[in-house]
Amino acid sequence: MRLGPVLLSLGIMALAMPTSAQNPLVADLSEHQIQITTGFTGTDVLLFGTVASNSDVVVVVRGPAEDTTVWRKGRYAGIWVNDQRVVFDSVPSFYAVRSSAELGQIASDTVRARHSMGANYLRLRAKESSMSPAELETFRAGLIRNKRRQGLFTPEGEGISFLGGELFRTRLFFPANVPTGFYDIEVFMMREGRVEHAQTTPLIVSKAGLGADVFYFAHEYSALYGILAILLAAAAGALAAFVFRKN
Repeated sequence: MRLGPVLLSLGIMALAMPTSAQNPLVADLSEHQIQITTGFTGTDVLLFGTVASNSDVVVVVRGPAEDTTVWRKGRYAGIWVNDQRVVFDSVPSFYAVRSSAELGQIASDTVRARHSMGANYLRLRAKESSMSPAELETFRAGLIRNKRRQGLFTPEGEGISFLGGELFRTRLFFPANVPTGFYDIEVFMMREGRVEHAQTTPLIVSKAGLGADVFYFAHEYSALYGILAILLAAAAGALAAFVFRKN
């Protein structure tokens, strides 16, 4: 990724900042679309912008929301099996937070809860569960732990650097298993523990090339896709049997 155009954009942002400082927060991405092709191993996207002097910055990245099931195993007759489950509603499929300083120092707990600044501050609601709050908290912690193990919830980190007193930048990493869909990237300008300005920037993650065609066919024509998969598997097995018989 070439930094020349990015640095030029930062310079233009600085020159274009309103002198009245009514809206001093301006942010953008180096690219607004990630295309997942064959061999995709993850990618970085550069977020950059300007804020008022003596401000802090927090960035929250959320992927498409989805229902997520968390299982707890139980042991029966010496065998571990899935025993209890909780379904959480509207869980971000991907989640990341970056900040220019330690979050606990620049945002109060109330602000962090209001804007979901940190995985422990996400509003994760269980669907139709009769469990106690303590039991639900165990499943909630398991959900966050599983997402982090998959690389889809990244640990909160500082990661935002300033170029001078007003220009900032950070790199956002999206792993190979990043879900497709529309992402919201929220940028907050912080002062004295509260949000003074905020901006949301969109990002699209989509499949491209042959992988996208196969994905579309499999989802739109699932029955036909299943039949073709069976026929191809049978043909491959017959070909292998013929080759080994000849040898």
